[in-house]
Amino acid sequence: MTVTLADVAARAQVSPATVSRVLNGNYPVAASTRERVLRAVDELDYVLNGPASSLAAATSDLVGILVNDIADPFFGIMASAIQAEIGGPPAHSSGVLGGGRAGGERLGVVCNTGGDPERELTYLTLLQRQRAAAVVLTGGAVEDARHGAAVAAKLRRLAEAGTRIVLCGRPPAPEDTGAVALTFDNRGGGQRLTEHLIGLGHRRMGYIAGPEERTTTRHRLEGHQAALAAHGIEDDPRRTVHGRYDRRAGYEATLELLRREPSLTAVVAANDTVALGACAALRDSGLRIPADVSVAGFDDLPFSIDVVPALTTVRLPLAEAGARAGRIAMGREEAPPGGIATVRGELMVRGSTDAPRP
Repeated sequence: MTVTLADVAARAQVSPATVSRVLNGNYPVAASTRERVLRAVDELDYVLNGPASSLAAATSDLVGILVNDIADPFFGIMASAIQAEIGGPPAHSSGVLGGGRAGGERLGVVCNTGGDPERELTYLTLLQRQRAAAVVLTGGAVEDARHGAAVAAKLRRLAEAGTRIVLCGRPPAPEDTGAVALTFDNRGGGQRLTEHLIGLGHRRMGYIAGPEERTTTRHRLEGHQAALAAHGIEDDPRRTVHGRYDRRAGYEATLELLRREPSLTAVVAANDTVALGACAALRDSGLRIPADVSVAGFDDLPFSIDVVPALTTVRLPLAEAGARAGRIAMGREEAPPGGIATVRGELMVRGSTDAPRP
């Protein structure tokens, strides 16, 4: 028996219009109500009704690409590379996705979550209803056990319906979700970056971390801390400030670090955009880069080599990783052994770092 929108509404004890609003995301709904609706959708395994219900367990020509912020070059580069691999002729070997109804080409839809965990769950529900051929989730995950369990449950339902799932730049999901993970070595990159500064002679380093709830934030910070510990340098909590992954946060955090310890000789930023804000704050404070304070970032976004001085950073192969994720999602490349591959970063030493002033 086909599950209807009315069935979901009855289970969630809301109106059919509220269910529609939650699933379409076209009207604000209270978080508690959204949670009840999504739970009912999962419990009833509700999918598209009407003509689309005839698809049964088949997949559509839709591919979902989930990003935290499409305006952030980190996500834009990966999404572009993934989307470039979505079209083209279908593969015909066994175990690969069959040809779509449009001659093998598929419709890539970029789903911008804005970093909102509830929005991420809503998009996964919508993609399940649409019988998406594949779903690619990019970037770090939210470190919350309840949210992680909810995401894992949705990935299982997608996989059961025949959807391929690839995580790009994201920690692995539980094995029973069937998700392939191309995970970035954020710890290793963070450690190599700080070791570079230590090798130059820096001992008083400030660290601008990202949002505390993100896996990327924790892993990069852990790499920084591992480098400090390996060289016997105290990890003073006053030298770490958390903020958003944007320029303004980098600016404000740098001013706070200088207020706490004016004698800092280096600032390590959670990403290159944050590093730009750090550089601006240092200049506005009358400090020279790197003569007075060295600055380092992470990701090697396109602008990093063009700023003055060029930014020392860790290069993540975002386009290459995105393209590989796209090929795996389309069945044109085999998944790595065990379904997990670690993507390492490369230290790029440029003009923004130098030995500390005497």
